Amino acid sequence: MPLALLALAIGAFGIGTTEFVIMGLLPEVAGDFGVSIPTAGFLVTGYALGVMLGAPLMTVLGTKISRKRMLMLLMGLFVVGNLLSALAPSFAVMLIGRVVASLAHGAFFGIGSVVAADLVAPDKKAGAIAMMFTGLTVANVVGVPLGTLVGQSVGWRVTFGLVAGLGVIGLVGIAKLVPELPRPQGVRLRHELAAFKNTQVLLAMAMTVLGFGGVFAAITYISPMMTHVAGFADSSVTWLLVLFGLGMVAGNLVGGRFADRALMPLLYVSLGALALVLALFTLTAHHKAAAAVTITLIGALGFATVPPLQKRVLDQAHGAPTLASAVNIGAFNLGNALSAWLGGLVIGAGFGYTAPNWVGAALAVAALLLAFLSAGLERRDNVPATVVADASVAERRAAVHG
Repeated sequence: MPLALLALAIGAFGIGTTEFVIMGLLPEVAGDFGVSIPTAGFLVTGYALGVMLGAPLMTVLGTKISRKRMLMLLMGLFVVGNLLSALAPSFAVMLIGRVVASLAHGAFFGIGSVVAADLVAPDKKAGAIAMMFTGLTVANVVGVPLGTLVGQSVGWRVTFGLVAGLGVIGLVGIAKLVPELPRPQGVRLRHELAAFKNTQVLLAMAMTVLGFGGVFAAITYISPMMTHVAGFADSSVTWLLVLFGLGMVAGNLVGGRFADRALMPLLYVSLGALALVLALFTLTAHHKAAAAVTITLIGALGFATVPPLQKRVLDQAHGAPTLASAVNIGAFNLGNALSAWLGGLVIGAGFGYTAPNWVGAALAVAALLLAFLSAGLERRDNVPATVVADASVAERRAAVHG
């Protein structure tokens, strides 16, 4: 794999850290600014909304410049946003900083996926995409726990300052290691938008929303579920999330390895197994050891879908994949927001802290059904071409013998 993928992975590591580390630092941030925990939660919501809006916006703005230069600009925006958060004199300014940083998120992964795929041979594209996303998964194993520890020990502002430093390293790495790939000729915004007329692109994005939404339906409420149901101490939640992160790393690498060989079968297996494991989590959540294993499996199966779904979008939006790729990153965050909302509804309705697992299982099943639908439509669309080709061969043979 080219060294340029390392630069992209470093940028992904910084982005993954800043996205998730805030969840462990909400009490400290709320205390410093004198706001409630629910109000501080807008720092999470604002970031997610910024990703969804920023993915298409920043990608469209970047259609006039090279992908390498756009990646550099996005990392610069990421650095500015985190510095603004670190130095924020008020909660409102910090919220603005979070939104500014989030604007880089979707476009970075979207454009980065296209660049990563272009750097390698056609049969290694999903592996290259997975290598970049490894930075995001490792952030949950290393960056988020360390960032939380630093924030709780010496102050959350130091954490965001360090994350800004990671952004600088990623920016320099992209400048030095990522080659100046030629911009596709004749591709305009209207070509990029035309990809959304493709049913297969929309189905892949819907699978992203539902499949990854299934993961976060459970993980969003992991803390109350593990402390109130499984009986873990509050301090144990950190290492349980590390197990989730380790599962993400493993699933991402496996997904990248096999998506180039058997993309749709990989989706069938991972989504089906994810639905089963999430349903079983309603039972295993009552036992500490079983719960720990289940959390790891959810991370692995959930992220095993990421490289194939991202590659699916790139394949189906061929010729103008950049905007579709970026919007699909926004779809992950839409899935997170949707599942967190649905999980909150069932808990609020009195079904208990394990109820979101059933929500997650239902979402994963819905994603699996869409995968079967997508494959069926693809087979149907390919049949006419095969029939015509066979007919042409038969006609030529008849003409020769005639």
